[in-house]
Amino acid sequence: MFTGIVEETGAVERIRKGTKSTELYVRPKIVGRALRVGNSIAVNGACLTVAAKRGNLLRFDVLNETLKRTNFGELAHGSLVNLERPLRADGRLDGHFVQGHVDGTGVVRRYEKSGADYVLEVTAPAAVMRYVVQKGSISVDGISLTVAMFGRNWFRIWIIPHTHEITNLLTRRAGQRVNLEGDMLAKYLEKFFAARRG
Repeated sequence: MFTGIVEETGAVERIRKGTKSTELYVRPKIVGRALRVGNSIAVNGACLTVAAKRGNLLRFDVLNETLKRTNFGELAHGSLVNLERPLRADGRLDGHFVQGHVDGTGVVRRYEKSGADYVLEVTAPAAVMRYVVQKGSISVDGISLTVAMFGRNWFRIWIIPHTHEITNLLTRRAGQRVNLEGDMLAKYLEKFFAARRG
């Protein structure tokens, strides 16, 4: 379980594709020191397991199913990815409940500075939009964000300068894909009411 409060970005050093999985190598600045082989970490909002560690370089085995559901297939040497370690049982929940199970990807249709802040608009599939509500939470590349406005297949979010600076939003441009995860509580409510109707 995560909170969507990104701790730092890590740089992709290498991607090596195999038949059943892809090896993803990421070098964080800080969080890698506390991680051990077998630990979980959210990488762009997807929960991955540390398969190997050499110094501060982490290796993840990314399954083909994960590649299909995420934007990992577009990562390249030097790409920045958002990193967050799991929530401790005695930790603070500053964002919202994020499982690290990506529902799908969206496409950035607008990301630009507006006054002191930034405005982010993302086109999203119906499977994600069903959980989008005004002032509700959504995870974008693992960042816990609040929906300011939405349409049939898109939503808008306002980004403060701090979030822009410490996440991979710093490098985001229109046309790029982002990982999306809808609010877990909304999913449970949907299933509960569907069962009652059935």
